[in-house]
Amino acid sequence: MADDKSKLKGLRVLLGVSGGIAAYKAVDLASKLTAAGCSVKTVMTAGACELIRPKSFEAITGNPVLSNLWSSPDEYEIGHIDLASWADITAVVPATANIIGKAANGICDDLLSTTLCACWNKPVVIAPAMNNRMWENPAVQRNLKKLQDIGFVTVGPVEGRLACGTEAIGRMAEPVDIIAVIEKTASKIKK
Repeated sequence: MADDKSKLKGLRVLLGVSGGIAAYKAVDLASKLTAAGCSVKTVMTAGACELIRPKSFEAITGNPVLSNLWSSPDEYEIGHIDLASWADITAVVPATANIIGKAANGICDDLLSTTLCACWNKPVVIAPAMNNRMWENPAVQRNLKKLQDIGFVTVGPVEGRLACGTEAIGRMAEPVDIIAVIEKTASKIKK
């Protein structure tokens, strides 16, 4: 991680965590990014909060987790536009079929989808993760292509054991592979 540290140091990463079972890997990613010198703020969907507790991210990043578009200002000081402005790069890990569809079609019904709508002009890395039958759905592939066409960078999914026990494509890429893509994408950011 020594090489990554010098390349990622000072990078402001907005980590979006959606409600897929691979959300537990996002904690490892947040830890690795923080150790590399990144400042990490986390936005979680309601589904993600059901799978993993926000306190895990807060302990690792030192920043409060944001999850509610309608929270009072006492709970956090920045809104979705400020989050998009703050971030150098956004990473959605895992990116479920749901959040991919919302982002591709401009649907803004929670804090993560609303923030993604405001991030369209900055680098966004997404790590899809879902059952292979969902991954292969033409609607999901169409939505993914829409995001790639506006500049979103995709890492994965990969073939492996899925939550249902099937060995197929749909498994989220490993955090080290996601970091490599974040690093490559961030190297193109003009400061």
